[in-house]
Amino acid sequence: MAEVIRVVLVDDQELVRAGLAMVINSQPDLEVVGQAGDGEAAVKLLAQLSPTADVVLMDVRMPQLDGIEATRRILAWADALGKPAPKIVMLTTYDLDEYLLSAIKAGASGFLLKNAPPQSLLEAIRTVHSGDSVIAPSATKRLLEHVAAGRAIETAPDPALAELSERETEVLRLIAKGYSNQEISAALYLGETTVKTHVRHILTKLGVRDRVQAVVFAFEHGL
Repeated sequence: MAEVIRVVLVDDQELVRAGLAMVINSQPDLEVVGQAGDGEAAVKLLAQLSPTADVVLMDVRMPQLDGIEATRRILAWADALGKPAPKIVMLTTYDLDEYLLSAIKAGASGFLLKNAPPQSLLEAIRTVHSGDSVIAPSATKRLLEHVAAGRAIETAPDPALAELSERETEVLRLIAKGYSNQEISAALYLGETTVKTHVRHILTKLGVRDRVQAVVFAFEHGL
């Protein structure tokens, strides 16, 4: 029997949670195991679940405790106890882009627009559960343009960059542009397996959690 991915929904709108739950529970490999109406309730819920959730869909703006701080606390809690942390995907709209860089730096594995098609939502859950991240190229571009308008890019070189090979730096730049592994493979005339190896080495050398964190690193250091 295939593994069932345990999902928690965190959103202050009950109708939104109900709609998401209906879509997710329609899949044999996915199950909603909990819901919370704000970040504070989400932190408590995830601490009580046993086993805890595999994936959390987290709204950015909520009363009591917003999604950014909730994400930070959930991951810190798991780290302190030495437990596997759930993968957290932020739910947002374009007009909330200014919050996303903070959310990703807090440890989110990506973000998804609330008006995304149901199939995209389901694919996103499976993708982050498998260890990758969810970050749409078009949304990445909008996010970085929006944040860049009011945030200076750091120009001081980071020692970690010197650890990257020339090819790894090329791959990192394409990751920052929102390229998928397949697109990087085509752009650099490399096999996808080779690209995956480069990506793994980049994450290790930069000391970042996943692909989304690598995008933030590249942005902050002018790549």
